[in-house]
Amino acid sequence: MSLPYLNRELSWLDFNARVLEEALDTRVPLLERLKFLAIFSTNLDEFYMVRVAGLRRKVTSGAPQYPPDPLSPPEQLEAIRTRVHELLQRRHHALHALLLPVLEEKGIKLVPMSSLDETERDRIHAYFESQVFPVLTPLAVDPGHPFPYISNLSLSLAVDIGDPDSGKEHFARVKVPRSLPRWVPIDREGEHVYVPLEEVIGEHLGTLFPGMEVKRWFTFRVTRYSDLDLGQIDQPEDLLETIEQQVFQRRFGEVVRLEVQRDMPQSMRQLLLEELSESETQLVAPLSARDVHDRDDLLELGDLLQIAGLEVPELRDAPYTPVVPAPFRDGRNIFEAIRERDVLVHHPYESFSSSVEAFLEAASSDPQVLAIKLTLYRTSGDTAIVRALTEAAEAGKQVAVIIELQARFDEQNNITFARTMENYGIHVAYGLPGLKTHAKTVLVVRRDADGIRRYVHVSTGNYNSKTARLYTDIGLFTCNPQIGADSSDLFNSLTGVSRQKFYRRLIMAPANLRKRTLELIERESAHAKAGRGGRIIAKMNALVDPEIIVALYRASQAGVEIDLIVRGICCLLPGLRGVSDRIRVVSIIGRFLEHSRIAFFSNGGNPEYYIGSADWMPRNFDRRVEAMAPIDDVAWHGRLQRVLEMCLADNRQAWELGADGTYHRRSPNGAEERATQATLMRDPWGGFETKASAKSSTKRKRSEASDVAPPKQAPHR
Repeated sequence: MSLPYLNRELSWLDFNARVLEEALDTRVPLLERLKFLAIFSTNLDEFYMVRVAGLRRKVTSGAPQYPPDPLSPPEQLEAIRTRVHELLQRRHHALHALLLPVLEEKGIKLVPMSSLDETERDRIHAYFESQVFPVLTPLAVDPGHPFPYISNLSLSLAVDIGDPDSGKEHFARVKVPRSLPRWVPIDREGEHVYVPLEEVIGEHLGTLFPGMEVKRWFTFRVTRYSDLDLGQIDQPEDLLETIEQQVFQRRFGEVVRLEVQRDMPQSMRQLLLEELSESETQLVAPLSARDVHDRDDLLELGDLLQIAGLEVPELRDAPYTPVVPAPFRDGRNIFEAIRERDVLVHHPYESFSSSVEAFLEAASSDPQVLAIKLTLYRTSGDTAIVRALTEAAEAGKQVAVIIELQARFDEQNNITFARTMENYGIHVAYGLPGLKTHAKTVLVVRRDADGIRRYVHVSTGNYNSKTARLYTDIGLFTCNPQIGADSSDLFNSLTGVSRQKFYRRLIMAPANLRKRTLELIERESAHAKAGRGGRIIAKMNALVDPEIIVALYRASQAGVEIDLIVRGICCLLPGLRGVSDRIRVVSIIGRFLEHSRIAFFSNGGNPEYYIGSADWMPRNFDRRVEAMAPIDDVAWHGRLQRVLEMCLADNRQAWELGADGTYHRRSPNGAEERATQATLMRDPWGGFETKASAKSSTKRKRSEASDVAPPKQAPHR
């Protein structure tokens, strides 16, 4: 029998369908529902730019089916087309039948130009003349004007123009400028009324083509291949410059999708398809009518985030303020708190600024701190973290930053940060092609009263103050000497030249994360076979890796009870008789994006917990630098267990994956509603109280004393 394995791309579309369902859920505040519809749309854009574009290239190159995936690339593309068209029809219904009518009742309206009164039209005309007209560039298509370059995801007007003198017809394109707000406000007392910018431009096309007859216009939008293509580059001399060139070149990637206004005539669609195909380099087969999306009157629905952000409290989620983690309250010295015991923080329920940012700010200003090193995968704006690093460098501290230039769609951002930090004297190093630095860790070296000590932060999430308010993540602060030594080895390998293979307590990819994860799963199988029970709970963003899936199937067959909390893609099929009877899979979708990675192994009564940056995907095990840290302080075990159990018991935000590969939303069905995120907003650890015994505290101190001079290769335990 072939390995039961769900197709990755279709599983991702199922995830995005769950996001869309939040837009349909009447229990969600109205503007938050609009936000989820916008997120669904931007998610789908990225899916086409990367995943569908990659599949189209595979089809062109004749790439075969990749076991254990049951579908070949052409079959995947066909299945994607069918599923996406279903989802777009559902999105259209959600927006036009469910959301916009109810928003209108609440005084939030999207209206066409034809609905405006004379005074409003005069105001819009003045706005067009002063703000819009100067930035527009009409581009005709004729023998003297070739078909223009259409930038990725840009909204355009396709205009049919008649020449009253010659009787000839012309096609022209007018780009809707991104530099202006998509939704133009109309001043109506007590209401939020907007006209789409394309409507404003369409109403004034005569000023762009004076003396010509504007017969009709329709909107369209193209999606281009937008992944970086470093696979053919062998050790470039300057990685930053190479990636900068790649970011520029991907502007010209082949078109993989054409979106058109629903009522665009067939003749205009065909003209766009032909012109786009002729103007592109043929790395893939030309677009066909099957690559056209025509399910909506409004395009570029990600822009609805602007309206979803309106300050109308009764239509939004209630504001939430994270709490300061208990160990860091009352102005306590953060290094003293970490020396006393390991500290776990749970974002966004516990404050990122009062923990991670405070840690780096303290390191920056503390005269006893000698060095600061950290990895940056995605960051945001002029953050406190970047300021702390530059201030530390200016104060003469050694500061080293590993900045990942290949963080998808954040490349230009990270290039800018890299150059800024270099200008402040920070030592900046980059990852290598084919091996992204995805680990999230900070190392602070400090001269304490009793000697040099290393303080480490290992996290499941990025050092990004914006996403820290939206993503659920776990972070560990520790001064455990073994983890400190491992962190030093990690940063030395990233900034220098190393073939580091062995670590004391951290589990690293690509060095040993795959091997160790398989060992932990197989150990549970051995416990189950020996009658000591077997239990695995793992929370992650995606489960794709075939070798790990096979190991989980075998563990289930050996008697191990397995619960998986997988937000997005899951290629494993649970509940199959004789294969995965003891495996259950749930997905949590809600106000916050579930991003934390937690793994629990019961280990025959000696439980082990891990947190880290890696999902269970081939790229995380084999093509990324990842870090998974053990949670050694048993006082934190109960809190992590509580979080996992809450996710598994959730009957409000949870979706359950069935043996047939479909997801079903859980419902309270008259029972008490159990919503994970709502509970954690009341208490970051779900009301669990830790009771650290003196015995466990003493045990840790003894362990630290024995770890001062750790062996080069510690046994796995």
